[in-house]
Amino acid sequence: MSDLPASVEFHEEGPREGFQMEPRTYPLGDRAALIDALAASGLKQIQVASFVSPRAVPQMADTADLFAAIHKRPGTRYTALWLNDNGFERARACDQVDLDGKVMLYTSEAFAQSNNNCGVREMRDRQLGWIDRYLALGIPFEQAYVMTAFGCNLGGPVPVTAITDLLRWLRDVCAERKIPLPAIYLADTMGWGNPEEIKRRIGAVRELLPEAPIGLHLHDTRGLGGANVYAALQMGVRLFDSSIAGLGGCPFAGHKYGGAAGNICTEDMAFLCAELGIETGLDLDALIEAARLAERIIGRPLTGRVMHSGLPPRP
Repeated sequence: MSDLPASVEFHEEGPREGFQMEPRTYPLGDRAALIDALAASGLKQIQVASFVSPRAVPQMADTADLFAAIHKRPGTRYTALWLNDNGFERARACDQVDLDGKVMLYTSEAFAQSNNNCGVREMRDRQLGWIDRYLALGIPFEQAYVMTAFGCNLGGPVPVTAITDLLRWLRDVCAERKIPLPAIYLADTMGWGNPEEIKRRIGAVRELLPEAPIGLHLHDTRGLGGANVYAALQMGVRLFDSSIAGLGGCPFAGHKYGGAAGNICTEDMAFLCAELGIETGLDLDALIEAARLAERIIGRPLTGRVMHSGLPPRP
């Protein structure tokens, strides 16, 4: 039966994932202006950029300067991505970063090797060090991402047991440390999800960990992003990662036509929620203007729909 939530929260990832995927580096002032526009729409969390190797990802070489250029808005968290100790320490050294403790768990051996040069078990065990580090530094352990939770272009179908086995391990880790479970984010990294699998896998997680909040990180690779969001809403999910104007993607997705498409589009999904009577706390007009700003900065048409069609006229 449908169990639509009363409200949902979108965590914006476009400034990091979108600009990181572009072949060129865009002016810092333009990116800072986009982040300020996104915050003005009422978003509670924006992932600004990543602290990664400037040689590997030159588009993120000025991350500390970008954080310094934004005008932080009360009520909005400005987060970052890091992948190793060096990136984490750089994030800690940047006063403007709102640190959020998160770990990445992998279901696919092939994707783990492609992304991290190690297997699923080794990657899982590495996360113990991150959890303990967050606790020692007083950083709340907030999120656990299960990557390729619906399938993998490199490794094929992912059984539900690959997810639940990881989450049993995480449950035991948290119990040993006497800490609450973080929010569990199922990541459809490569766009394999469909509405029925969304429901099935959310149901499996909820049955195993009924006390844990569930979130989704969805890509619209094969055009089912909106349908998958609707299925998740029917299951009562209220946490979603999204990307303004549909920016972004995954360069390691292993698709012959390129990486995964961008995340679900923030303004389109906010519009869906508005049509369903679900509160988002977002100013949809301001969000659409932010999407149009993103398109002007990028300099080509982006995939968002509402930004091009406009909102329907109301009596």
